[in-house]
Amino acid sequence: MVGATEHDAGFAGEDVPIAPVMVALNMPADGVPDVVVDERQLVRAAKFLAAGTGPAAIDAERASGYRYGQRAYLIQIRREGSGTWLVDPIACPDLSPIAEALTDVEWILHAATQDLPCLAEVGLRPTRLFDTELAGRLIGLPRVGLAAVVEHYLGLTLAKEHSAVDWSTRPLPEPWLRYAALDVEVLGQVRDLMADDLLAQDKMAWAEQEFDALTRFTGPPVRFEPWRRTSGMHKVRNRRGAAMVRELWQTREEIAIERDVSPGRVLPDAALIDLALKAPKTDADIHDGPSARSVRRYQRQLLAALERARHVPESALPALARRSDGPPPARAWPDRDPVAAARLAQARAALGEFALARNIPIENVVSPDSIRRLLWSPPPDPTLESLSQELRAMGAREWQIDIAGPILEEAINRPVEVATEVAATEVAGGVTV
Repeated sequence: MVGATEHDAGFAGEDVPIAPVMVALNMPADGVPDVVVDERQLVRAAKFLAAGTGPAAIDAERASGYRYGQRAYLIQIRREGSGTWLVDPIACPDLSPIAEALTDVEWILHAATQDLPCLAEVGLRPTRLFDTELAGRLIGLPRVGLAAVVEHYLGLTLAKEHSAVDWSTRPLPEPWLRYAALDVEVLGQVRDLMADDLLAQDKMAWAEQEFDALTRFTGPPVRFEPWRRTSGMHKVRNRRGAAMVRELWQTREEIAIERDVSPGRVLPDAALIDLALKAPKTDADIHDGPSARSVRRYQRQLLAALERARHVPESALPALARRSDGPPPARAWPDRDPVAAARLAQARAALGEFALARNIPIENVVSPDSIRRLLWSPPPDPTLESLSQELRAMGAREWQIDIAGPILEEAINRPVEVATEVAATEVAGGVTV
């Protein structure tokens, strides 16, 4: 539907293109299903899903910003011949019947890395999958959100007004359930059309390697010293202040876990920074400030955290700046290592040229972090084989290694004159390499 040219029948003989008419997808074809909330209903859902055919479209809704962590509060599954099922994983914590029903079935997800960890928490893990968001990137779509992809391929518009609601709410309102069911309503159709495009662009082999890697995705790496990401940390000017932020952050985490609420709902980052800068010692010292009401609610724990920070030995205080095992920012390369800067500029130019020619974001060709690490500190013997091994160890797929390996080897061993400013300033596909 999208991309077709329509003409106004009232102007015979004239070729006057008008914009395609988008149709709102407001109601699932089979209506809004009831939520599966007990074992009997779960077994029935599993039986229907096992009897279905083809891939299973799957989505999960979390309560980000409301509850602590990223657990799933609703799981949507749709398969040809079995319909759509909405499963409450809180009411049904043992989803093994669903897992068995989907054994060896391809999953269709959108932005799989967002949902795979919370699905794994309840025992659902795919052996095969198709990620429509990642497929959109490989195809070169300008927008890869679910609504944009559905609109591009089917000419249908999806409402997103309930995407950020508190999905831990019980009972879930009917409009929210309708929204949730619609998220998997047409994923199967989109998947098939995207597969056609991947084949037409000779990118299906790339996609298959990407999808296979996603079946082993367990979640983002655990952050080292996550308290350093507190917004406003730059205002803290000494190590004692950094220790106070660390203690306050940890105290907030403990309160959030105990109450099962998002840490930001306990205290915003601005309140933590304000406390670290003012360093109050008594109840009377806590006056107005960001979220003063919440600060007073937890003032006993917060004052105790500040007191602990005051007693940290000087030798044990955290460094003011984050330690990094990676290369410096690219903008610093020309001054710190002009040779490495030239390598980066050359590789960036070659990768950007490839990305442009194949209509793919450069960050999907190869991880920018991998490129920077290898070009800042190449292996002692930077052959194509050794560089390929390094890329493989960093998680690059074989198709990425086939493309990036020769480019890196060329940049390291046969450098050419390229303006080194490119390494720090130019961007391809929206990401600076």
